[in-house]
Amino acid sequence: MSAGSNPLKPAGLDHIVLRVVDLDAMTQFYRDVIGCTIDRERPDLGLTHLRAGRSLIDLITVDGPLGARGGAAPGAEGRNLEHICLTLSPFDEAAIRDWLGAKGVEVIESGPRYGAEGEGVSLYVQDPEGTIVELKSPGDALKRLG
Repeated sequence: MSAGSNPLKPAGLDHIVLRVVDLDAMTQFYRDVIGCTIDRERPDLGLTHLRAGRSLIDLITVDGPLGARGGAAPGAEGRNLEHICLTLSPFDEAAIRDWLGAKGVEVIESGPRYGAEGEGVSLYVQDPEGTIVELKSPGDALKRLG
């Protein structure tokens, strides 16, 4: 490999880490509303791994050994992450909106957006601690709807 060629070839999102105040509320949101499953728990670290397809969403408590390194807790004055985007497949917008409404989760923004798989439809919601979660259709959804 030449010195000028990049050996890093991203193949997808492995995981994101969210520093959280209320681990139970956040776990319930990502499990019961978003549909993730608990992959692994490490109470000694204040860490819960949630499976989102091929990727993970890791929740770490702000007062745990891992989360304490990040400083102040997330809140109204700042976040530890702007947003996360999860591709949903299949993507039935009406059914998703009905599900979110039944769970008391408001869609705060929606529309066409570009992402890793191309143009698609996105719905934006917030988790219990204010992190924006983009729920995105596969990249060919606009072609199929058009």
